[in-house]
Amino acid sequence: MSDPHVIGPGLLPTPFTADEIRDASGFGKTIRILVEEPGGETFERVNRFSECDDDGAMLERWRIAPDGGVDGEVAGGRVTWRELQGHAAFSAERTTLTEETLELPVGRVECLRYDTRDEAPDAPVETFWFARALPGMPVRYESPTPAGIVRTTVLAVEVVR
Repeated sequence: MSDPHVIGPGLLPTPFTADEIRDASGFGKTIRILVEEPGGETFERVNRFSECDDDGAMLERWRIAPDGGVDGEVAGGRVTWRELQGHAAFSAERTTLTEETLELPVGRVECLRYDTRDEAPDAPVETFWFARALPGMPVRYESPTPAGIVRTTVLAVEVVR
């Protein structure tokens, strides 16, 4: 039997299978996220999953306004659990996988850390931390930009059971 964490040749195992992501999403899930930009600007974003079924869910995303409301448009669409698993499928050749414990707003979490880069030899490294206890998106990721590092950190996860 093949490993459901490996979704293609040349790829490292993903931290979670599609089924594990689905099971951790219950009947719906809301994730609050802090985004820290290189110039010091910070803002919060929300990812909300609803209409969860065996294949996927509706995913809505928006930025939180200073008053707590929605800032701008709510983007959304249907996603499959397999698509979400695929977001964490990294090249075995260009990615280092290690374990690390982080102290985050969601608590102390044991993580799988993926340091990955594009094909260019001088490409910057992107880093993704996936908490073993929170199947789904990375609880932290850092993406280099010309202006510096953009850091995204999960602040809270609420699951409807």
